[in-house]
Parts: sequence; C-alpha cells; structure tokens
Amino acid sequence: MKLQMHSIHFDADQKLLDFIQMRLDKLETYYDRITEGEVFLRLNNNDGIANKTVEVKLFVPGATLFVKEEATTFETATDQALNALTTQIKRHKEKMMSH
Repeated sequence: MKLQMHSIHFDADQKLLDFIQMRLDKLETYYDRITEGEVFLRLNNNDGIANKTVEVKLFVPGATLFVKEEATTFETATDQALNALTTQIKRHKEKMMSH
C-alpha cells in the first residue's frame, strides 16, 4: 500500500516510518482494495505525557477512513490507530458486501 508520511514540525526517523509502513501494511490482509493512505505525525505542545499524535487517512473505494490516536510514543499511537482502522475496515467491507 502506498502511504504518504508527513511529520509536522520535526523530522521523523526512518525506523519510525518503516515501522508505521510495516504495521499499516497489515490492513491489506483484511481488505485488499485500499488505494492509498496518508499518515500525519505530530508532536503536541500540551503538558500531558501522551503528546504524540498519529493521524491516518485511508482511501478505499466509496469511502475515506480516518483515525486519530494520541499516546506517549508514535509506535503505541500507531498500534492504537491500527486497531481502530481494522475495525473500520471490517465494518466497511461488511457494508460493501451487503449491498
């Protein structure tokens, strides 16, 4: 799956980008018609510990799936986003099958 990665106001480490790509590639096992995706990585300036935000936008035929997760690390936020997107993809696929 083709992912565009955007790290806002910082330079993301290549290992992090590879990790995100590897994780999100797993979504294709649930639904193979994902056309492309965008990932936005942000460092929040709030005082909380969970100051890393991962936003993922996936384009599938007939819909755009979106999830935004915050956590203490980008890896944790990515895993949370992966779980949320897995649920969304399964729901979307069921909806497409029922039509």
